Amino acid sequence: MMKALTVDREGKLAVREFPMPEYGRCQALVRMKSCGVCNGTDTKLIHGSFKNFDTYPAILGHEGVGEVVETGADVRNLKRGDLVLLPFLEKAVEGYTPGWGAYSEYAVVGDAQAYIANGMGPGTKEWSEGYLAQTVISPKDQVDAVGAAMIITFREVLSAIRRFGFRANESVLIFGAGPVGLCFTRFCKLLGMKTVITTDIQDDKVAEAKRMGADYAFHSGKCHIDTQVRRLCPEGVDNVVDAVGVNALLNQAMGLIKYNGKICGYGISPKLGMELDWSHAPYNWSLNFVQWPSKKEEGEAHAQIMAWINAGVLDPKDFISHTFPFENILDAFALVECRDPGTKKIVITF
Repeated sequence: MMKALTVDREGKLAVREFPMPEYGRCQALVRMKSCGVCNGTDTKLIHGSFKNFDTYPAILGHEGVGEVVETGADVRNLKRGDLVLLPFLEKAVEGYTPGWGAYSEYAVVGDAQAYIANGMGPGTKEWSEGYLAQTVISPKDQVDAVGAAMIITFREVLSAIRRFGFRANESVLIFGAGPVGLCFTRFCKLLGMKTVITTDIQDDKVAEAKRMGADYAFHSGKCHIDTQVRRLCPEGVDNVVDAVGVNALLNQAMGLIKYNGKICGYGISPKLGMELDWSHAPYNWSLNFVQWPSKKEEGEAHAQIMAWINAGVLDPKDFISHTFPFENILDAFALVECRDPGTKKIVITF
């Protein structure tokens, strides 16, 4: 038996016991080592506002890191002791649906190449695109299991930046300096963007954005952001990112982008609709959403993330404020709900 964190339709969290997960001939069983708390997905699942998810009760967690303890007969690219990103529970157990089940003591990963070699690749019922992002952390990589949990957010954000089409020497305004907004801030500077402006409503997060490399960081409750942006970029910015999930920011961005600028929604509001007002926008602009990161694209972002970490220009621990042992996971979620201004990424350890 193993323990896992569950949530019911009323949003009540509980740690329950379940049978150990089964795994197939192209899969491996992993003992979980860590799992990051996602203030977006996890919170929406708890509050019943995650788009198209309505199968409760559920087992939570999707930013997991696990150590391989057993392998299926056809596995060739995973071995005992490997540290692997993104383990999941793939099947419902005792009426509980995985969402995605990484707050469990054990989970499963797939050997993508083994699936393909055995005729169970893309397009077959056995295949999951998630296998392409279940990457092994090399022993040479400068990261431990706690820091590795942060890599999942790193890869999601970098793959979104690539999807949005950000380019060196462009300008960007980032609304929000939580874990995601700080990732956007750091990566935009690492990628050579010329002017990076980050805003938040908390002083400590504004200061953190500056430490992450923002050229300018403002407390949006203490100044007029539109005035500040136009002072720095009179023609407007090339890109605006909503890293929070507040629909009003999309309308605010309309008056801040330059001709042919892009408004990019990464933080998705629980309210899935709004009146979009482009009266203050230039004649040509685009609105882009990444609501569901591609696992294939996340896997392709892995090498760049690890290159930054191993070069010492990106430190996962800079984005993590708290770690909690699994037995205290309910305390971790209580901290999320109280919105302590000093909280960044929380990581659960097993």
